[in-house]
Amino acid sequence: MKTYQIEVQRIKAMNNSHGLVRARIDAAVQSAPARGDDDGGEPGSVLSMTVENARVLFLLLKQQLAEVDSKKARSQR
Repeated sequence: MKTYQIEVQRIKAMNNSHGLVRARIDAAVQSAPARGDDDGGEPGSVLSMTVENARVLFLLLKQQLAEVDSKKARSQR
């Protein structure tokens, strides 16, 4: 499996459709050596961002999920 180091630099927009939440972002992506995590787990890609960008992402995800939930029928909630 290929692994990457992904650094989110800016979150531009977010929307949802057809069961997917999509985000338009500016990011720096670099290949990373395939190795396990510090705890000896499976290799994986790393997503890093500033605290400010993490807060923006959290708020946008919360908004998108509320929008998805509002479109569901009452019986599915």
